[in-house]
Amino acid sequence: MTEIIAQDPVRHTLIDDAQGLAYGGLMAAFGIVILTHLGLVTGQTAGLAVLISYATGWGFGPVFFAINLPFYWFGYRRMGLAFVIKTFLAVALLSGLSALLPQYVSFATLHPALGAVLFGFVSGSALLALFRHGASLGGVGIMALYLQDRTGFRAGWTQLAFDAVVFALALALRDWRTVAWSALGALVVNLVITLNHRRDRYIAT
Repeated sequence: MTEIIAQDPVRHTLIDDAQGLAYGGLMAAFGIVILTHLGLVTGQTAGLAVLISYATGWGFGPVFFAINLPFYWFGYRRMGLAFVIKTFLAVALLSGLSALLPQYVSFATLHPALGAVLFGFVSGSALLALFRHGASLGGVGIMALYLQDRTGFRAGWTQLAFDAVVFALALALRDWRTVAWSALGALVVNLVITLNHRRDRYIAT
């Protein structure tokens, strides 16, 4: 999942933030249910957690939660305490709900192409909600922005390099068709974020 971080210039109430984090966490978890049901992968920290889950049999939720722990320091240095708290809550929600939802959601038939697109739309909307409320799903995106501040190396290139490694590892664990459908899902996520996460289109009233 893409993890570009942005702070919202509009001040939200606690209730606004709570529903935004709840929506983002739930939709992100539903996206992971779709993804893992089909055996697909994705990019960024979530993609690494999925690969580790496939390779070891460990649950995605605990792996994703553990992987994110080192990145909160970067988030605190780059974005502040409020961002870290909200991101921690969003990651915890995703980790917990991704383990719980499969008990209540199943798919009799789901083609990989449709599943990849659905994953992209659902996950993209989840990330948009989190970004709008000053949170993210942690991970590489935070470190990429921190490195950009410290070294000048563009955050987008760091994220792209990480995703290239994740998908290269995926080819060792999954067949090429599965990786191709996975790339479609990752593309849809990024398109949703790119086309919709624009501050000039947000109007505060």
